Amino acid sequence: MTRSGILRFGAAIAALTLLGLGAGSAFAGAQVEEQLASSVVSGLQRAIADNPVPADYASKPAVRRWIDEMSRRLASRFPDAPSRNDFIATVYYEATRAGLDPQLVLGVIQYESNFRKYAISSADARGYMQVMPFWTRLIGTSEHNLFHLRTNLRYGCVILRHYLDIENGDLFRALGRYNGSLGRPEYPTGVLDTINRNWLFTPVSPPKVGAAPSSIAVR
Repeated sequence: MTRSGILRFGAAIAALTLLGLGAGSAFAGAQVEEQLASSVVSGLQRAIADNPVPADYASKPAVRRWIDEMSRRLASRFPDAPSRNDFIATVYYEATRAGLDPQLVLGVIQYESNFRKYAISSADARGYMQVMPFWTRLIGTSEHNLFHLRTNLRYGCVILRHYLDIENGDLFRALGRYNGSLGRPEYPTGVLDTINRNWLFTPVSPPKVGAAPSSIAVR
């Protein structure tokens, strides 16, 4: 997450704290099925069109640094390194493909399913990002398996992007829509707090060749 992204998330948390709203457990909810204009449906159908992660994607320097750091943080949840790296690379790819911050997507996944691939809610929301099955009927096909890693993340990211567009970039309201609890603070507050506690990331740019070394941060 960039410095500006950190500031935006931090500001959101601070504003909610001033309102006396703490992060609690997730409240049951799910995306609400709404009538969509045919142009919106067509746009969402194009957005979920299958496009697998390129074979060399994870080797790009900026992506590699992110994957390495998130792999360290997720090691206890995904003990198998190849599966872990596949999950993390897919999160990054699908998030950025939809124009979302990967840290936001990790926060939603943790708060929605706690990284459980086969999670099913009482409302029948499914998988990592707890996608409601009606979306496959609206914008996909019956063959789309919402327990499949890339399919679930593709749908979840496209849906969240759709809600952000509806709400003109208002993340608080978009998260409320995603959870089916628009207007209530518990879910967006919880997701933002989860990001703030677990998933903030400041990329470190590699030093320029020949540049004088600056101070070294002690961690």
